[in-house]
Formats: sequence, structure tokens, C-alpha cells
Amino acid sequence: MKMLTCISPIDGSVFAERPALSLEAAKEAVNKARTAQTAWAARPLSERIALVMAGVAKVGEMNDTIVPELAKMMGRPVRYGGEFGGFNERASHMAKIAEESLADIEVGEDATFKRFIKRIPHGVVFVVAPWNYPFMTAINTVAPALIAGNTVMLKHATQTLLVGERMAEAFHAAGVPEDVFQNLFLDHGTTSALIADNSFDFINFTGSVGGGVAMEQAAAGTFTGVGTELGGKDPGYVMEDADLDAAVDTLIDGAMFNSGQCCCGIERIYVHESLYDAFLEKAIAIVKGYKLGNPLDAETTMGPMANVRFADEVRAQIAEALKAGAVAHIDTFAEDDGGAYLTPQILTNVTHDMRVMREESFGPVVGIMKVKDDAEAITLMNDSDFGLTASLWTKDVDRAIAVGDQIETGTVFMNRADYLDPGLCWTGCKQTGRGGGLSVIGFHNLTRPKSYHLKKVTK
Repeated sequence: MKMLTCISPIDGSVFAERPALSLEAAKEAVNKARTAQTAWAARPLSERIALVMAGVAKVGEMNDTIVPELAKMMGRPVRYGGEFGGFNERASHMAKIAEESLADIEVGEDATFKRFIKRIPHGVVFVVAPWNYPFMTAINTVAPALIAGNTVMLKHATQTLLVGERMAEAFHAAGVPEDVFQNLFLDHGTTSALIADNSFDFINFTGSVGGGVAMEQAAAGTFTGVGTELGGKDPGYVMEDADLDAAVDTLIDGAMFNSGQCCCGIERIYVHESLYDAFLEKAIAIVKGYKLGNPLDAETTMGPMANVRFADEVRAQIAEALKAGAVAHIDTFAEDDGGAYLTPQILTNVTHDMRVMREESFGPVVGIMKVKDDAEAITLMNDSDFGLTASLWTKDVDRAIAVGDQIETGTVFMNRADYLDPGLCWTGCKQTGRGGGLSVIGFHNLTRPKSYHLKKVTK
């Protein structure tokens, strides 16, 4: 029996272990989900919404347990209070728009014909969620999928092994049938075998580019829809008319919060030459004020990275950049142990020849470059294999839209960053993947259209 093991980044100890399901047991779970789906979809929409939101509320009731559990699994400081705010906001919005989003699309009716399009649940939806925001990323799909009438099978990253278990416990306690929402402990081989066996009707994967490739390869030839949200190298661009203090505070927080382990975290910043020196000075002051330490300590503002190997990759990118001429502005923190506890870093004199400006870092490091105008900034922002979000800083909405129209990205922010608005479609392009979560589009991606062309008998 293969064991899945969560190693706590706090001290390197084993925090949790669970046995991975065998392929036979996993297939049995899939069959239960498929059997349960018809009855679940037949329930009134209002009933499904109420049960899902009751499950969400039950998760909220667990928050005092969940917050330290997250700190122990992936290192986020307890002072930030967990993820329930965003978790609840996203589920609540999808519940609010469900009736309108899932309503029949009326095409026309006259004496001869009635025509409309229904939104039909796919059936069994497989959600593979990441460790960095394990509750919020999961609920993006779990809530609308269940509301739309699908059954859901959730597989969480081993780093946050207990999250799916917590969610299933909460939803079942609220009355969602056990076969309708299942948490699975799966290894990669069994996961790929299930997908290749056409076990699922839709797959949503959030994670690495390599993981997304594996999902698509496993699904090849099954015609199973695969929605992906993969890597990112999200830029910030500070224009000459920006609110400098707001730009520095938000972009540096966007680069460093959660030890830089955010899907839409800021990984590179371009600043108009007129503001560059002042921006850099303020940014350095902010980062020097962070307190790196044990995430269970209320005074800690930055915890360890979730795994030593993640920190090693960030250190390697920084070292290569420095060797190539980059300048580091933050002295090594005393708490930096060479392992998971990593000094946050600001780099200048960086170029796009450096991996730290091209490859996803997913850690507390950001490169800052000086630009002369919008054209140069647009060229640099687009010089990336990824396209999730971009953060533009200006007082001019029309200018932000004009620049945004030229950026290859899924979301354009103006005067904010690192936020997911559930009313908007969460999507990306290029190696960030092809998906569309939340908003009305999220519901459309979790259902299939079914057209009705009905000719009336008129005599």
C-alpha cells in the first residue's frame, strides 16, 4: 500500500499520512459518483444551492482548526486567518448567479417551432487542487460543479493532504450525500489511469505546467474536457501618473504574500523611469520589515516556503541572476536556514535573459526593471511563456484599457493585484493553460449545451 505523506515545512517532520487508493478502489468510487449523479441533478436547483452553502458554512465553523493546520502543512502564518473569506465569497457569488447562469437560453418560439438551449451537467467532475490556496482554489470548481448538478471527486495535493478530507467532512455534515462529493487520496499513476479510462466527464486541474501536460496526455483520445490553470509570471507596470505609495504597497505584497506562492502573485515589476528610484527605495523598506519565522507565531509575517525543494529552486534562480549581474537589495535574514525558511529578495539590474525574469519562481523574489514608456512595458510584459494576470498602475482608466488590450493575459488589473473576483472569469493564455472558472462562464464550462428544436403539430 502506497502512503501519501505531508512533510511540514515548519520543522521537516511528518505531519500527516494517508494511504493512496488502489486503482480498483478508485474505480469503485467513480462508479458510486456516477450512480449518484442522476438523482443529485434531479433535485431542485434551490435545494442543491442550499446544501452547498450549508457545506461552505460548516467549513467556516472549522476555521479555528483549519488555520493552524494550514500553517503546519504549507507554512502560511496563522496571523492571516486562513482562507474562509475568499472561500465563502466565491461560493456565495456562484450560488447567487446560478439560476440566471443555468437558465435555458431561449432562441425563439412561434406558432410552428419552439427552440431553446439547456445547460446540462457533465456528470462526474474531477477536481485536482493545489496546495498554495487549497480551500479557495478547490471551491472555485467544487461549488459551481455541485450546484450545476454534477457529482464531484476531489484530489488534493499531498502537501495539503487534509484539506479535501476537511471539505468532505463539512459537506457531508451539511447533508450533501457522500457519493455526490468525494475526497480521494490518489497517487499520480492511479490518477492518470482513471483519466485514461474515461472515468470523468470533465477535469479541472490547477497546478504546474508539467502537471497540466500529464493531465492532457492522460485524457488524450477520451474527449474528456480538461480545464487548466497552470504557471504564471505575472507582471506589474507602474506608469508615471501612478499613486506611488499604493503601487509599492500592493505590488510588493502581491510578490511576497504567502511566501510568494500565489497563482497570480507578482513576479516581475516594470516601473516608469521617473518613479523608479522612489519605488525601489520604498519596496526595499517594506521587505526589510518582514518577520520570517514559525507560522504558528502570531508575530510572524512570512513563514517558510511549503517545501525545501521549492525554496531551493528560488535560491537557484537568484544565484544565477546574481552571477549574471543582477543586484540583490535584501541582506540574508537571520532566520534563513538554507532550507524552507527563505529570505525575501528584491533584484535589480535584471534582464529577460535571466530565469528569474522568465520562469515561474513561485517564491518571495521579484525583479524590478526601469522602462521609458508604455510600448517598452508592453513588449516586456508580453515577453513571457505565461499569461494569467497583469497589474497596471495609472490614474487613467482609458489608458489602462488601451494597454490591457495589448497584453497577452487572462486578467487585467488596474490599481490592484493578486485578487480573484468571482464575478469575472478566471482564465489564462499561453502556458498558463486554457480554462475558465467562476462567473457565468464558469457555470457554462461545468455544463454542456443541449439544443431543443421542437416542431409543433399544427393540424
